[in-house]
Amino acid sequence: MQPPESVDLIPGAVDSPVILHVPHSARTIPAAVRAGILLDDDGLERELDHITDAHTAHLAAAAAQLSPVAPWQFVNRLSRLVIDPERFPDDREEMLAVGMGAVYTRTTHRTPLRPADFDSAALIDRYFHPYARAMTELVANRLEATGRAVIIDVHSYPTDRLPYELHGDGPRPPICLGTDAFHTPAELTALATAALADFGGIGLDSPFAGTYVPLDFYGSDPRVSALMVEIRRDTYMTEPGGPPGAGLSRLAAALAQLVGRV
Repeated sequence: MQPPESVDLIPGAVDSPVILHVPHSARTIPAAVRAGILLDDDGLERELDHITDAHTAHLAAAAAQLSPVAPWQFVNRLSRLVIDPERFPDDREEMLAVGMGAVYTRTTHRTPLRPADFDSAALIDRYFHPYARAMTELVANRLEATGRAVIIDVHSYPTDRLPYELHGDGPRPPICLGTDAFHTPAELTALATAALADFGGIGLDSPFAGTYVPLDFYGSDPRVSALMVEIRRDTYMTEPGGPPGAGLSRLAAALAQLVGRV
């Protein structure tokens, strides 16, 4: 497998079905993409502080090192302000209502990020589709090698609701597990709940719900299971975009425990 320019694909054990997917950890924006963003440099840095799932790539890497059987890691090297690989690139995407589909046109505070007439086609072709194909290939590879694939999506979210959140009025527990009726078996949810039990409370699907599964398998292949692990940022870092704290190493150990049990 040859990943696209925007992806770090870090191989795990040949017999591991687990993929740690880290889509929103990076802050890098290519210069050509930066030219289409309306924010000045200070404004862009503030937006990156809010929108980036800071240190989650570090968290996944640390968990992989601690895991008894190393998982595969699929890490987005570019900011989600380039493209968001977990959105639909068409009108199925409900986040279009706040300008945050596959290519964002609004900020976390709903102010303009790109011009109203911005054409996202070039970004979709260069970054979104290659990313989706590479993730599809990795899942297919794990199915061929092990007979199953387990996608653990590693995210974080702010302590206080941001204006762009469509469903942010519910509970904001230290750990939120996003689930899917087809791809998240009860056993996987139970394993995650047990592994992450020491972080002061676990909720399901609030403030963020669902999981990421490539469309080739979504709703059709039960061999692909998935769980989104959303970590409230005050448990491991200084908000909004500051350094990690002691909680990061505890989270890595807990995530490694989950990987080992899966």
